[in-house]
Formats: sequence, structure tokens, C-alpha cells
Amino acid sequence: MTQATGTPGTIRRTVGTAAAVLAATTLLAGCGPKSEPAAAPQSSPSASPSASPKEALLEAVPDGTEGAFRFSGKDATSTISGRIDPAAKGFELNMAMPADSDGIVVKMSFLVIEDQNWVKAKFSGRPGLPKFPDKWMKLDPKKLTGAVDIPAYDGVDQGNAGPLIQAATSVEEKSPGQYVGFIDVSETEAAKALEDGEAAALGEAAKKVPFTAVVGADKHLASLTLKMPAAGKAKAYDYVVKYAEYGSAPKISVPTGAAATKAPAMAYEMLNG
Repeated sequence: MTQATGTPGTIRRTVGTAAAVLAATTLLAGCGPKSEPAAAPQSSPSASPSASPKEALLEAVPDGTEGAFRFSGKDATSTISGRIDPAAKGFELNMAMPADSDGIVVKMSFLVIEDQNWVKAKFSGRPGLPKFPDKWMKLDPKKLTGAVDIPAYDGVDQGNAGPLIQAATSVEEKSPGQYVGFIDVSETEAAKALEDGEAAALGEAAKKVPFTAVVGADKHLASLTLKMPAAGKAKAYDYVVKYAEYGSAPKISVPTGAAATKAPAMAYEMLNG
């Protein structure tokens, strides 16, 4: 373990930034601390010839039968990427946050396999920040307080594409695999994909958020993009979810040997706040 050399104030700022990173997993609500993920409608391998555009799009949402695949996403404050492996009931989640008001830049990764958790963390932007080994640090759940919510595996549609598409009020297939329409993000399950209170802050604009979606030749969802409007002091932004490499992405496995170590005390201080 590399001991932190920062002052208590620096460490407290770092902990606050780490907490913000954890909160940012709302983008992938299946990994987020704020709510249980909305249940996506059950999908079948391909849309029937008579399926409506909305039904066809819903059927393209991953349901766990596709094998391991990659995902990525972004919202107003964070960028996320990783892999999902339904067979292992696991995922790897990588998060990056821009510099905060103190200039601290945070990169964190979580590896989850059933009820086991590992973490990686890197802080930069100021001198004296905590330093962690560049390895998967195994977390002991007994050392995590009840206040901390680390990511947990609870489904494959980690971008909540299913609930968002389900809330669509109109869907049109402009060309093969290319969809456009509007989503009512004030709908209860769709609102869970956003930050707490965000849908309410949008007012009437929440009822007609434009979206585009792409379904690949394999009939699987490739991307979903919502054009989120500005609300109050919050600027407009793109809410983006992408899925790729269905069935061909590397599978999730337990890190061993030099790739893993026990989490040091500072890791629990960071996560427990």
C-alpha cells in the first residue's frame, strides 16, 4: 500500500469527489445508488414482421441472451464504459469525471461478479492526493458502511434503454435500423434513468424529449441518444447509451495473481466517506 501524503482537507475533498463519481452511476441506473433499475420489457431475438417500430426497437434491447458485450454512456457530468457478462452475473464499470472545483480529476473502475466487488481508483490534478495500487482491490463488504452504495449486478440493460424506449410517445423507423421519436422522461420508470429531480425540473419539456436509436444488422440495439433540453441552470446535453460486441466481448472473470490485491484502509475511507 502507498500511504497518502495529503492533508486531511485534501483527503476530505478527494472523498467528496469520489462520492460524486459514485453518484454519477445514475447514468447506468442498474449500477446507481439512487434506485433499483427499471425492468426492461422481455425481448425476443428479432422483431416479427408485423411489429410496430416501437415494438421492434424494444425487442432489440439486450436481455441477457446475447452473451458478453460492451457498453458505454455519457450524460451531463460523466463518461462511463465497461463490459457486461450475463453468464458470470458480472460487469466491469469504468468512470471518468472532469476536474471539480478543486481541480481534482477522478478515474474509478469497479469489477462486480455476483456478490464480489473490486475497485481501482486514480486521482490527479493536485499534489498530495491519495495513491492506490494499479490493481483490482478486493473489497470486504464487512468494512463498508451502510451509507455506501457500490455498484451491484442487477441486469444487463445497464443504460436503461428499455424503460426509456417504453416511455416513447412516438417512434418512427426512418430507414432500416435507424429510429427517431420522442420520449416522455417524466414517466416514472424513465425518470429513474436521470438524476433525482431532473425530469421534474424540465416541466412540460420532459414530455417530448427527442431521441435517435440505431439497431445493428444483428438486430441488437447499438445506440440510444436523448437530446436533453436545458432546465434552469442546467445546460442541454446528450444522454447517450451504446452497446457493442454482442457475444464477442471478453468474458468477466475473477482477477488473480499480480492483477489483484486486498483493498487498503484508504480505499474504505474513500468509499465510506
